[in-house]
Amino acid sequence: MRFLDLLFGPAPARLPVPEERLALGALLVRIARADGFASAPELAKIERILQSRYGLSAPEAQSLRVEAETAETLAPDTVRFTRALKEAVPLENRTALVEALWSVALADGQRDADEDRLLRLVSGLLGLSDVDSALARQRAAKA
Repeated sequence: MRFLDLLFGPAPARLPVPEERLALGALLVRIARADGFASAPELAKIERILQSRYGLSAPEAQSLRVEAETAETLAPDTVRFTRALKEAVPLENRTALVEALWSVALADGQRDADEDRLLRLVSGLLGLSDVDSALARQRAAKA
């Protein structure tokens, strides 16, 4: 099943790893763009997260980020990304996703209200509480 079919079709089934990568990448890009502009530090952070999480080389992570930018632009809503990741990632591992999202939001050294709102929405859609998100933000800020 192709990733865009998952975005635009009925509720996604459990994602194979390549589509999970793209869903997370697209969500990371959406967070970076939430304030109207994805900065160079945010894009670099996305690539480092993809490298670390999936064992990718730098060129592979960059290619995935570029593909994720396209997917993010085409996606009708954030719910599709979070639903796909919720199906693919066990609850106990989702705080790591939110921590990664916070690390992108904080990568440019600024807190933005639009990023905060989107992260609150995403955390809830992933089944995490505001407390879980706040703790993930604190860990991301220290990293």
